[in-house]
Amino acid sequence: MTLAVQQAEILSHRIRRHVRELFRLAIPVIIARAGIMVMALTDTLMVGRFGAQELAYYGLGNMPVGVMMGVMVGLLLGVVVMVSQAVGRGEDASTGTIWRRAIPYSLLVGGVMAGLCLWGEEFLLVTGQAPDLAAGGAGVMAVIAIGMPAAGLHLATSLYLEGMKRPIPGMVAMLIGNVLNVGLNWVLVWGHFGFPAMGAEGAAWATTILRWLGAIGLIAYVWWLPQRQAWGIRGGFKGWWRDSGDQRQVGYAAGLSNGLEGSAFAALALFAGWLGAMSVGAYTIGLNLIALPFMCALGLATATSVRVGNAYGAGDRVETKVAGWTGLGVTSVILALVGVIFLLFPTWVASQFTADPALVALTAPLLALSAWLLIADGGQVVMAQALRGRSDTWVPTAMHFVSYYAIMMPLGWFLAFPMGHGVLGLFMGILIASFVAVSFLMGRFWWLSRRDDRAAVG
Repeated sequence: MTLAVQQAEILSHRIRRHVRELFRLAIPVIIARAGIMVMALTDTLMVGRFGAQELAYYGLGNMPVGVMMGVMVGLLLGVVVMVSQAVGRGEDASTGTIWRRAIPYSLLVGGVMAGLCLWGEEFLLVTGQAPDLAAGGAGVMAVIAIGMPAAGLHLATSLYLEGMKRPIPGMVAMLIGNVLNVGLNWVLVWGHFGFPAMGAEGAAWATTILRWLGAIGLIAYVWWLPQRQAWGIRGGFKGWWRDSGDQRQVGYAAGLSNGLEGSAFAALALFAGWLGAMSVGAYTIGLNLIALPFMCALGLATATSVRVGNAYGAGDRVETKVAGWTGLGVTSVILALVGVIFLLFPTWVASQFTADPALVALTAPLLALSAWLLIADGGQVVMAQALRGRSDTWVPTAMHFVSYYAIMMPLGWFLAFPMGHGVLGLFMGILIASFVAVSFLMGRFWWLSRRDDRAAVG
């Protein structure tokens, strides 16, 4: 057997092993992340059936909240990165301390986000929304504010478990939450068992209730783990801010990155608002349908970050490289399969979310275009997480600024208004920006891998 054949077999074995480990870690995370969007899609479906105007309130209210949630996820991302690297170094006993530092921090972040939610009407008015839309969206945001601290606690604990390669509890919590969400929406959106029909605000109340239940359940699970002593889970919180500097530094970059991306998408939602309530509805349905498979990509990205972090923490440059590229390849194949459905059956998919023929006609072209968008957008989040797994935190942030602020926002506006493509032009801007982002991040990961190889030879 020649050396080239031996090397090819070794590489093939590595890739197969990484694919197995990736799916073992990713499937529960994918289900948990997808569960977030299934919950949002359920809300969109039930509120949309309740009324097109209420759907506009729901979409506008959740637009700034989505940005805040993205920032919160990024700020807490240091949990999974630091935990996975500690596990790679064989330092499991230090991981509980990482979690305990994240608990007060997540409450702080959630509290700040809750305060911002209370300024919803002023924000929506300043951004040019009609007074009626601004008032309706602000009502949704005020209810969601109550659950933001719980969202922070839930995220911190889920990320800790994922870093410890225990993603199943988060998955189970999300599955239970989705079942309960249908019932709560039926009661609160439509008005049953003596409750008034609250429309969009009813869906917001369902989300808030479930966030608190999920946070309490996951924290209780971690607190009573059999490994609580070995992992250092129980203890105090003294000095949590002082001792969590490295952990927060990872989160600052990721939080800024998610904030840039999320606020750019929010700006497109505002552009859709300028086009009218029907365009807001189409944008909300289209973005939610993209977001569901994107959550699959985000789950794979989290698993990729853990795999890259384990290898990087252990100082294995080859495993680091294979883990990153395997994550990208698996994600691209899965999203391409989803894209085929969007490309072939856009009208049927759109009709499941609204009975309004005009809204279906406006939404269907967005879904057909999204068949291509999914691959690029999913690829960029995987490569960004692969880079963060190897502690390269600020370059993905800079790239997100370029892609989404310098390209997507102005291009989306130009295509929607001067070029006259309307809401479809907004989606065309997303597509182009996502291809730019994934291309650069792939190049960055390749360059760092080559640098590691040269350093090893030297």
